[in-house]
Amino acid sequence: MTRAPAGAVPRARVRGGPPPGRRRAAGLAGAGCALVLVCFASLWVGSVPIAPGTAFDAVFAFDGSEEHVIVRDMRLPRTVVGLGVGAALGVAGGLMQAIARNPLAEPGILGINAGAAFGIVSAVYLLGVVGPAGYVWFAFAGAAAAVVVVYLLGTAGRSASSPVKLALAGVVVTMLLDAWTTLVLVFNQRTLDEVRFWLAGSLAGRDGVVLTHVAPLLLAGLVAALLVARQLNALSLGEQVASALGQRTARVRTMGGVVVVVLAGAAVAAAGPIGFVGLAVPHIARAVTGPDYRWILAYGLLLGPLLLLGADIVGRVVARPSEIQVGIVTALAGAPFLIYLVRRRRLASV
Repeated sequence: MTRAPAGAVPRARVRGGPPPGRRRAAGLAGAGCALVLVCFASLWVGSVPIAPGTAFDAVFAFDGSEEHVIVRDMRLPRTVVGLGVGAALGVAGGLMQAIARNPLAEPGILGINAGAAFGIVSAVYLLGVVGPAGYVWFAFAGAAAAVVVVYLLGTAGRSASSPVKLALAGVVVTMLLDAWTTLVLVFNQRTLDEVRFWLAGSLAGRDGVVLTHVAPLLLAGLVAALLVARQLNALSLGEQVASALGQRTARVRTMGGVVVVVLAGAAVAAAGPIGFVGLAVPHIARAVTGPDYRWILAYGLLLGPLLLLGADIVGRVVARPSEIQVGIVTALAGAPFLIYLVRRRRLASV
């Protein structure tokens, strides 16, 4: 009797078998085409409407005119940052749901958002750091430190670590860090004025300097996520089944957790805490691909930036000539989506 290869998804896991590969590939191609259209829309939609042809020329035939400068220096970097941040959040959300085996898990459950906010607020308050480019490493350091504390708390004691213990530890650490952040913002107006737009989550004002800081982390994290995807399939079947298939479950969870920290930490550092994307993307992908995490994470690469840039465009349109931060738009969209998941779906372990 031969043993199934590690990482394979047994047919019994999916009633009627997984969706055909042609359907998955077609869905991925459709998402890619939609993402290209949204990227171009991101270049011409804003407080200053710019014709699509002019936006196209600004990228490929720059002539130094005012409209070309707006596209090249403001909207193009904003769009590229949105691509990277969206992909990171979409993939990190899929990883988080896999290693936690919880369909409501997203990167914030490990205290990443709270840790990043703590790092930036502390840097602004204590060191006088200003500007998104100065925030990046403090945000990433705060996010990484928060995850380390969550892990230490979640593995403390005689009982073995579990997703529930880690989630509870994440709640505790998040509450403590949020308390410090709120305390500083209440009593220090300068810090509040400096970080309030970052705390709302925004792609506005992000330039090439921010991108150069986070791009290596995003690229490394995305590649690592795709490499570990096959092992997540076995992990999603449960500890005993995964072990029987030859998986070292503790090692896989640790690797997945490190990748989540890198991706989500870099994303939050670049654009601020943005919800909904990491929660919604895996569910949307799973509806097309089934439970195969190789496809779920591949879809996350495209659906994440598609949702994020789409929300960013909505924020620019509904309040023109001003705009609503993308973090606010995703929060407004995420609340009903979460209610839908809780009320309409059977939230079994994933």
